[in-house]
Amino acid sequence: MKSDRKELFTIGEMGKLFDLSIRTLRYYDSVGILKPEKTDPDTGYRYYSTKQFERLNTIKYLRELDMPVERIRRFFENKDTDTLMELLVEQQKETKLLQERLERISRKLERRIDQLSDALSSRLDEIQIRHFPRRRAAVLKKDISLEEDLEYPIRELERQNRLQAVMFLGKVGVAISRERLMNRDFRGFSKILVLLEQEDGDTGGEEYLEEQDYVTIRYRGTHRNAGEYYEKLLSYLDEYGLECCGDSLEITLIDSGFTNDTEKYITEIQIPIEKKT
Repeated sequence: MKSDRKELFTIGEMGKLFDLSIRTLRYYDSVGILKPEKTDPDTGYRYYSTKQFERLNTIKYLRELDMPVERIRRFFENKDTDTLMELLVEQQKETKLLQERLERISRKLERRIDQLSDALSSRLDEIQIRHFPRRRAAVLKKDISLEEDLEYPIRELERQNRLQAVMFLGKVGVAISRERLMNRDFRGFSKILVLLEQEDGDTGGEEYLEEQDYVTIRYRGTHRNAGEYYEKLLSYLDEYGLECCGDSLEITLIDSGFTNDTEKYITEIQIPIEKKT
């Protein structure tokens, strides 16, 4: 008596049984991990047998683990528990590295969202005294005129400290030396720096801005508009018996990296302070 059990399945039937696209099955054929049981020489139609069900189920499982096709091929070339264990351990290590990378990205995104939200809600032209913790920074000491385009020294700083993609979105600052501040000379900067986050790793040449009280102000504009705000801050110091005890820090919280609308640019000036003796 002839059996009613189906022996061969078309590529479309195979796709429906395993919830895979025809394109995926053709790809598995092309890379050699699932060849059809039979291919019609006249029509080119692919046919699969029940003997291949277990193999395809294994492929689906390993792909769900995000295992690359090359590793799956390695497994089938030497199908053994030792081989499988080796591949699973490799995949687990890579998955943990990916997970750590995604967690770093998530923390960076959260921090950048907080910083942008803070910048957008800035209280402009208001002098405040703020306490900053110790901050890590990559620094390029170089005289830079107020009119100079900062893009070139930024690239210098990037190359010098192997910063790659850490330098963007509210992290780049310039500094005016204490000597220049005391002389009311706001026409240039003594260094350019980028504030580093924990996720940025070690650059090998970073410095630290020590924990300190700062007098600060935020205004609408860029470094070129800073002069009048330095005057306000220095007058405030004189009025309240304070003095500058280090280099200033200017950070563009919102600039061309965020928006094409120059009316939305926001810069913050920070001057380290102490009580006059």
